[in-house]
Parts: sequence; C-alpha cells; structure tokens
Amino acid sequence: MSDIKLRSSEPISPGEDEVREGIELLFFAYRDFTAEPDAILSRYGFGRAHHRVIHFVGRHPQMTVSELLAILHITKQSLSRVLSELVHQGFIAQQPGPYDRRQRRLQLTSEGRALEREVSAPQRARVAEAYRQAGAAAVEGFRKVLLSIIADAGDRRRFDDGSGGKRYNQRPTIRDE
Repeated sequence: MSDIKLRSSEPISPGEDEVREGIELLFFAYRDFTAEPDAILSRYGFGRAHHRVIHFVGRHPQMTVSELLAILHITKQSLSRVLSELVHQGFIAQQPGPYDRRQRRLQLTSEGRALEREVSAPQRARVAEAYRQAGAAAVEGFRKVLLSIIADAGDRRRFDDGSGGKRYNQRPTIRDE
C-alpha cells in the first residue's frame, strides 16, 4: 500500500487505491485460505457449504438448526440439503431438544470431528504463521478490520465482551426462532 502512516489509533482516510488493494488482498487471501480445504472436501464430494456447517457445528456443539441458519444466513432449503448429506454420511448427529422435541440439536460425530480437524488444519497453520509473522499489534489491527467489515452488529457482538475485549460467544443469538 502507499503512504498510509499508522502511528496512532486515530482513524485514517485511505484513498481509493488503498481500498481497492485491500479488496484485492482479501480475494487472494480467501482463494489461498480455501484451496487446501476445498481439495480435502472434494474427496468426500463436499463443498464450502459443507465446510461452513462442519466448522460452526464443531464450534458450537448442541446448536440448533435455527442457530445455524442465523449464522450462515442461508435458506432452510439450502441448509437442509447440506445437513442431510452430512447426517447421512455420519459426520453430524441430530438429537431432539430437551424441552421441545421438534427442535434439532446438532453435533459432530467422531468422524465429523476428524474431518473438521483435517479440513481446518491447513487453515489453522496458515493463520497461526501469519499471526507469528505480523506480531501482536498487527493481529489486533487485523481483528479490528475484520470486525468492522462484518455488517451485522449482532454478529460483531459475538466477538466482543462489551468493553472492547475479546470473547467468542458460544451460543449464537437468534432473532426469530
């Protein structure tokens, strides 16, 4: 990027070239971030939608289908197809809710946990190495940039404890259930 000097926590006013370069960097980073997992998933006949479901169900054991829909912002029909494949192939188990038997709680099976670890391993390694190279201040700045890109305030709050500190809310907030 050109001459943006980041010497303080004051807001900056990047020019169009810097913003476009940032967008382009995101495209290249996403391409490389997803390439290895895509190759692993293709061996199972799965795609990125399967990856997202496996990731979030792994991060939030016993989450409901409604909670997963709230995170993914996809239609019930789209999720149903992907979830049915993952359940049928033994990667995800569904259980009725403890109070409402119509509610379906999701969790990874042992096979699902193994697949999640296999698929996320290259991504964890890539992010960990990037963090090591960038240093703590850059990592915190990167986190702030990503949080600022997230449009939904509820989604941003999942990563903030209210005082600007870090936290990851294990239970997604549902607007309508």
